[in-house]
Amino acid sequence: MRHRNEKLTVDRFEGDIAVCETSDGGHVDIPKSSLPESVREGDVVVKLRGEYVADVEETESRRKRILSLKNLIIKDGEE
Repeated sequence: MRHRNEKLTVDRFEGDIAVCETSDGGHVDIPKSSLPESVREGDVVVKLRGEYVADVEETESRRKRILSLKNLIIKDGEE
């Protein structure tokens, strides 16, 4: 059961379906037509008042964290 306003991460697109990862590691299939056109793989979406909207701040925060971890791994590998 999904929680109200649960953040979902778009994992991939399979045809007209967006496969999204839930906070507990599960997956939910959402019709691509239910998402904003600008949403791409890796973006975070949340359902508000019956509509999926992009959570731009959360998406950017996660991308920055991943980039930081990636750079840390590369730096550690150079030492």
